[in-house]
Amino acid sequence: MTKVLFPGTFDPIHYGHVDIAKRAACLFDEVIVAVYDKPLKNLLFSPEQRISLVREVLRSEGRITVLGYSGLTVGFAREIGAKAIVRGLRVFSDFEYEFRMALANNRLDSEIDTIALITNEENTFLSSSTVKEIASLGGDVSSMVPSIVNLALIERFKDLVEDPKPQTNPTE
Repeated sequence: MTKVLFPGTFDPIHYGHVDIAKRAACLFDEVIVAVYDKPLKNLLFSPEQRISLVREVLRSEGRITVLGYSGLTVGFAREIGAKAIVRGLRVFSDFEYEFRMALANNRLDSEIDTIALITNEENTFLSSSTVKEIASLGGDVSSMVPSIVNLALIERFKDLVEDPKPQTNPTE
């Protein structure tokens, strides 16, 4: 049984992420979608909110499990018995970043491979940052994210208008 890890912040999860997770589930026996809790960037949603959204979006996918994690991704992959880390590539600049991360992870644990899946053409422009920026300005992101995520974005930006403090990493 081949288990792989698909890590990210998923802030928020969008159709590009969903595409990669579902395609990985067609290739491997088990996909663990791992929501990282403490990236070095400001977050729109808390780790609990992001995990909940990802679980809801992927709940009908039998080979996909959603977990939260802290620390090194390669360490979490080792801990759960994953044989590889799955990453999505949209554009050439993604390749450079992912290539460096794959080499660093290989240095930390040569038993865990990195597998890159190229996104479908309709998702090449999608990023969580793009989705958040459009949504923050009142734009329609319903074609970019599942409906539950769209509703969560609308609510979150409504909350931010009332209380403009973003979710931040507590160690910052």
